[in-house]
Amino acid sequence: MIKAVLWDFGGVLTTSPFDSFARFEKERGLPENFVRQINSTNPDTNAWAKFERSDVTMDEFDKLFEQESEALGHSIAGIEIIKLLAGNVRPRMVQALKACREKFNCTCLTNNVAAGKGPGMTRDAMAQAEVREVMALFNQVIESSKIGLRKPDPRIYEFACSEMGVAAEEVVYLDDLGINLKPASVLGMKTIKVVSEDQALKDLAEVVGLSFD
Repeated sequence: MIKAVLWDFGGVLTTSPFDSFARFEKERGLPENFVRQINSTNPDTNAWAKFERSDVTMDEFDKLFEQESEALGHSIAGIEIIKLLAGNVRPRMVQALKACREKFNCTCLTNNVAAGKGPGMTRDAMAQAEVREVMALFNQVIESSKIGLRKPDPRIYEFACSEMGVAAEEVVYLDDLGINLKPASVLGMKTIKVVSEDQALKDLAEVVGLSFD
């Protein structure tokens, strides 16, 4: 029986930063998926991983990311990527969150960095206010940059279950990255990969027994 809904933020409740990465690559004449290639090289110890765990400062990340991107053939300052992180809030997903919170413990589990304002990492004042309204809907928000753990480390899912006071088998977890869903599934969570908004809402409705029309 499902007792809790665990939500990723970027790419689930907002549009995916990968869309921004793709536009950036096209504008700069970079190879397709180059930013993702940087972030997936040495994924546990690279600049991105260190920044999401708050192991390095913004300035240190900026330099490390530039070094890593240059080693792969194209130099990009880390600060340029940080500017691309904040997506647009998806109203229909927010409505689904509001419906779910009436029956379930709803918690946000997000890999983020200490940049911008708040868990959504947005740098625009109006967007910051919108993100704050969404974050206020959760029972709690678990941020990688604050606890020193990041997805897909299995320990972060165990931490989330402990914080929510539920067993893994009582959780449905939404994320847009399969690599983040796999360890959660192994732990016992029901997982939903968010490929599109329509698909995610349909899959979530089936699991929790609610209608999001």
